[in-house]
Amino acid sequence: MQFRSTKSSKPPVSFKEAALRCLPPEGGLYVPASVIDMRQFFLYMDRNTAYHELVSTVAPVLLQGELNPFSASRVAESAFDFEPELKQLDERFSALTLYNGPTGVFKDFGIAFLAAVMEELTRNNRRIMVISAARGDTGVSVAHAFYKRHNMIAVLLYPSGPIRGLSPESFAPNGGTLIPIEVRGTYDDCQRLVIEAINDRPFAERYSITTTNALNPGRLLPQSFYYLYAFIKLKKLLKGDLFFSIPCGNFGNLISGLYAWKFGMPVRGFVAAMNVNNAFGDFFKGNGFKPHRLIPTISPALDVSVPSNYERLSAFYEEAPAVMRNMVFPAVIDDKTTLTTIERVWKQYGVFLDPHTAVAFAAAEQRASSRDMSHSDPHFVVLATGHPAKEAELVSKATGQTIEIPSKLAMLQNHTEPLAVIDPHLDALEGAVASCF
Repeated sequence: MQFRSTKSSKPPVSFKEAALRCLPPEGGLYVPASVIDMRQFFLYMDRNTAYHELVSTVAPVLLQGELNPFSASRVAESAFDFEPELKQLDERFSALTLYNGPTGVFKDFGIAFLAAVMEELTRNNRRIMVISAARGDTGVSVAHAFYKRHNMIAVLLYPSGPIRGLSPESFAPNGGTLIPIEVRGTYDDCQRLVIEAINDRPFAERYSITTTNALNPGRLLPQSFYYLYAFIKLKKLLKGDLFFSIPCGNFGNLISGLYAWKFGMPVRGFVAAMNVNNAFGDFFKGNGFKPHRLIPTISPALDVSVPSNYERLSAFYEEAPAVMRNMVFPAVIDDKTTLTTIERVWKQYGVFLDPHTAVAFAAAEQRASSRDMSHSDPHFVVLATGHPAKEAELVSKATGQTIEIPSKLAMLQNHTEPLAVIDPHLDALEGAVASCF
């Protein structure tokens, strides 16, 4: 599989080059330049196929010439000592739990694969530096994925505020692979610094800089794998059309689902579940994209005004407008509905939902009850993107139940001091990085 820029007609590049460079030199974002039909591979798999087996089968086909079956198997086994779980709730709904990784969020899957495949593809290269904007548990996910990876350093840029869940033993000055830096500014400042660092070619080439953020196509591609995993678990049980309902903030998971469809996964559509910030409401109606003022909600990961995957969605829309109109169904869910959904799902199925998953579940229910669904016997897979214990107080209040917090998630609350605190300027970042060596 090769990748091209959304803003250029220049020849495509390899997966390795796209993953290591992240941003095309001519601007835009990297997207697949061609499509590989994978049906002959995942259609024969069944519900007994383990996740790492699926990955080790699919990855070398997608990355022909870069991974062979043996190296793909090493990547899969190195990345995944965890896997998703599909819970069929009834004939209409299933939940795909993506919080079984080390930090209890879906990002663990994409970041773990990216770290393992980068190590495999750069075995004989000099050290790679991964600079990422971090908030919440993103930094912990990166730290875990890159821990003790050969010839790799992970730089985490946090906005002003507490940093939690990192072990000082993993810091670069202590012989580890991690450099946590607090930026006097916002998360947007951190994201801007990542882009500036990648685009500053002397700096980027000196340290071989890349990122784990959604800018990197190597982070989004493996997220398509868990869609295929859900399909092989359900395919013999389906009576009608298959839909996925996805909590959408930066829209990386929606893009990954569309990639899975391009690979040949039989699916009728995707519900783009948004909170009241409704980032792409105008876009999905065929109008131009206009950022709106952010409204704080109880599903904060979806509080995004300028989704980082806008250019990828726009490029997909230009390539296949009929697909976007007929396969992507936007839905907007307010906080009140989110809370009542958490309560109702607990009472009906005995399942706890975090607020982001509840947004997707409510959106799936809306779509399932719409007039054009009455005769299609649809089944909706809701992506459960975060562990309910991460929002334990809110979920407990909605359900009246005590939420048990797993020990691995409790440890993420431990406070960590950064190695440096800098102003949001590239020269300050360069100085902080240089001081750690």
